[in-house]
Amino acid sequence: MCSRLQFEGNSDIGVFASLTNSYCLVAVGGSANFFSTFEAELGDTIPVVHTTIAGTRLVGRLTVGNRHGLLVPSTTTDQELQHLRNALPDEVAIQRVEERLSALGNVITCNDYVALVHPDLDRETEEIIADVLKVEVFRQTVGDNVLVGSYAALSNQGCLVHPKTSLQDQDELSSLLQVPLLAGTVNRGSELIGAGLLVNDWAAFAGIDSTATELSVIEAAFKITQGGGGSGVVDELRDALVDTYA
Repeated sequence: MCSRLQFEGNSDIGVFASLTNSYCLVAVGGSANFFSTFEAELGDTIPVVHTTIAGTRLVGRLTVGNRHGLLVPSTTTDQELQHLRNALPDEVAIQRVEERLSALGNVITCNDYVALVHPDLDRETEEIIADVLKVEVFRQTVGDNVLVGSYAALSNQGCLVHPKTSLQDQDELSSLLQVPLLAGTVNRGSELIGAGLLVNDWAAFAGIDSTATELSVIEAAFKITQGGGGSGVVDELRDALVDTYA
């Protein structure tokens, strides 16, 4: 099931945390409840690591990673880098990236096989993404938005994009990513999917403002439903969303 939580009263939990299949990064601070929700859900299978990035708590927006690696901005301190190296599994490669678009979580979204990146990302950064994260890299927009990490969430099971993404774009993205794709919102209508949602192959966490309808779409998109078989609901919800934005 998709859990709902908040960070110091803020529903944009994807700004303060980052989740992959082999680790979870959580910003320092916030209520004990924020950290313990991740710990309870994930602690038996992957490490949940308290950290700052470049002295800030914007862990989810400044970093991007998957089970193979983690990319952090060049402003990350040596101390933070060492802490991450000690805390993360040995097989996870950690790399600083010199990139003008330094909020990596906003401009890149990836799973363990594919990454979508901002069309203006440096060539060098693109090569680093391919090497460190071991993914195929595509320069792409999500429904005309260049901030692919903000407007989409991606796992190996599925992808959720913001509701104004045209059906043609959805089809194109789905065939690029080779995963089923749904359009939806989080936090009571927010299009900033990446900011309001954290997801890996077996767990999902959404901002506390997310409605039951939004959670149903999220669970169906990433196949996190208990007992599965929610496609009828999804078809109805998708029709409702399309009507809303038509």
